[in-house]
Amino acid sequence: MAATGGATRRIDAWKQWEGRVVIGGFQLRQYLGASDHSAVFLTERGEREPQKAAIKLISADPSNAELQLSRWRLAAKLSHPHLIRLFQMGRCQLGNIGLLYVVMEYAEENLSQVLPHRPLTPVETRDMLEAALDALAYLHGKGFAHGHVKPANIMAVNDQLKLSSDGLCPMGEPGGHVGNAGIYEPPETASGRISPAADVWSLGMTLAEALTQRLPVWARTEQEEPILPGALPAPFFEVIHHCLRREPQSRWTATDIAARLHQKLPAPQAQTTSRSQEAFAKRRFIVPTVAVGLALAAILGGVRLLHRRPEAQRGAPIALERQGPQPKPEQKSKTPETGQPTHKQQGSSGTPPSPTLPRSEGRTETTAGGLDQGEVVHQVLPAVPQSARDTIRGKVRVSVRVHVDPSGDVVGAEFDSPGPSKYFARLAMQAAQRWKFLPAQVDGQDASREWILRFEFGRTATKVYPVQVGP
Repeated sequence: MAATGGATRRIDAWKQWEGRVVIGGFQLRQYLGASDHSAVFLTERGEREPQKAAIKLISADPSNAELQLSRWRLAAKLSHPHLIRLFQMGRCQLGNIGLLYVVMEYAEENLSQVLPHRPLTPVETRDMLEAALDALAYLHGKGFAHGHVKPANIMAVNDQLKLSSDGLCPMGEPGGHVGNAGIYEPPETASGRISPAADVWSLGMTLAEALTQRLPVWARTEQEEPILPGALPAPFFEVIHHCLRREPQSRWTATDIAARLHQKLPAPQAQTTSRSQEAFAKRRFIVPTVAVGLALAAILGGVRLLHRRPEAQRGAPIALERQGPQPKPEQKSKTPETGQPTHKQQGSSGTPPSPTLPRSEGRTETTAGGLDQGEVVHQVLPAVPQSARDTIRGKVRVSVRVHVDPSGDVVGAEFDSPGPSKYFARLAMQAAQRWKFLPAQVDGQDASREWILRFEFGRTATKVYPVQVGP
């Protein structure tokens, strides 16, 4: 009860500042959550077209205030599609209390709000992992460690998965850890310094929890390796095992994990969920709280992962790739379909051609084996002008759910995740509606099916991962 009372008093102490304006004109519009030493509020930035942002306030400790501000300034110079952006930081005062503040992107949801209700599917986990690895590899390459990888710091911003960036620390510097080590932190936390290997350990703990809703069992004071939860699907068991090695030098790096993830993988096992889980999965998770050390902070780029419906996988996703423009594309005997969009703005429309050798985009090829060509009769990938590709940072991902009638024709389609760009979403939808599948029967009866076509647009190529999700 004493702990509960203390938490209530702490919330009341921060919440009283709702409505106040801090230096820079940022109004504390709504209290979102707090830790022992920080709080986060909803605010707005921009005068002409105000946009939602999050503002984090922390107590200004004279001994390290300037160090914290310098770290935020360094983090603000980093640019990556899977990192929360920091916009402004400084000192402020509310009443007679000196504070530091940082204004950052507002995130609508985080992974820690999903896991109490359901685990992620293998597809969702892979999407989350790819985005996290991309961000971590970037940070480690720039000489930073994240230091706080955990579900609360893996968040969604406008359908894009991002990691927090307000706690970044240059490698080798003290990580600012206070009190007992957290459950996601590695054995070497006692040294006080964070490292890429520490991030990998925390990522392994997060992965295990995401897939099973349980953390690995281990004792910080003993030397045994953690005991992993059962029923971890491939390749995640192997990845988590190599993340959770007690010796930091024995752990895989973010680059190692990414390389393993992109090897040819077996099909994920079918996921079965109750109706209540599926209904809950469709809910939109609005951020009500924050974890210690982060208020609002950060898929796959371009894919909303945290409330996607669980899917029963009917085979491994297979990447079909359309490369970007090439000087002299090889000619085929088939005549390609015509009709490319004119790229004037991201909302422009057009009819994408067939994936069989468009004049301006080079050859189309299957980049991974195993696709049952009897299932998919005709694949269409969008034709994307290079001028449009040049606007892409990282990857733009769009998922389209198509309804296939017994004859194999697509008779309906809707976005499973539209991604951040209406232009690329439109191209993906137009292409998806023109796919053709083999007629199907179940128990001797003509059967309709559902597929999800996951389009991934990059600067040099377009890929699509077709996955059957229902009979």
